[in-house]
Amino acid sequence: MTETLDPPTVDIEALRASIRAEYAAVASEPDRGFHFHTGYRLAAILGYPQDWIEALPRSAVMSMAGTGNPFALGEIRAGERVVDCGSGAGADALIAARLVGPTGQVIGVDMTPEMLATARANAAEAGVTSVEFREGLLEALPVPTGWADVVISNGVLNLVPDKAAALAEMCRVLRPGGRLLAADIVLERAVSSNSKHDVSLWTGCIAGGLLAEELLALIADAGFVDGVVVRGDDVFAGAPQQSSAAHFGTRGAGITARR
Repeated sequence: MTETLDPPTVDIEALRASIRAEYAAVASEPDRGFHFHTGYRLAAILGYPQDWIEALPRSAVMSMAGTGNPFALGEIRAGERVVDCGSGAGADALIAARLVGPTGQVIGVDMTPEMLATARANAAEAGVTSVEFREGLLEALPVPTGWADVVISNGVLNLVPDKAAALAEMCRVLRPGGRLLAADIVLERAVSSNSKHDVSLWTGCIAGGLLAEELLALIADAGFVDGVVVRGDDVFAGAPQQSSAAHFGTRGAGITARR
């Protein structure tokens, strides 16, 4: 059950280029204002502990973009290995590094060069040596099989054209019994085929969204067990730019599963 765009109507490389451009702007112009929340306001909306946010480099927080708080979905323990899928400016990866401590390790994976550069600079500023940022796609994670105890992700799965491949990769890099803790979106109404071909709705975290039952089916097909999707709040309301999220009943969601 693979979620893909219908070729040749949409050029997937062009779609990825548009997504890279959008998040390059989040990295370089975080104050510009987007159709999703960013920065300190976003962290407050998503319920991140204030002391966690204050401990991060300002640049990591300013370019923060996500739809939930993966750390609220389950515990990350000292000494564990974590993969952050779609690590952006590095905020979640740096928080994960704090949680796993000096005996743990974190790998952040992102496809946007500007975000990778920002994340690496933030890790250097924070003096964190247990985190590494690698360029790559979620559909082909540059991480060894069975390496991770935990995979986290925040608002990125909906941006991936082939969600089945991305979820299969998340499952592959986890050890047996490893956990998936992902924040993303779910839709209350399915997106039409025409809307799925609207790149602006993809970059707006809408066209790539799924109904909860569709997402659960993909999670199971990828090899996970005990998959749970919990609908959250409207995380787009009040964003600087107008969003079509309300029209589709778009909500933040917490996703948990186990390999």
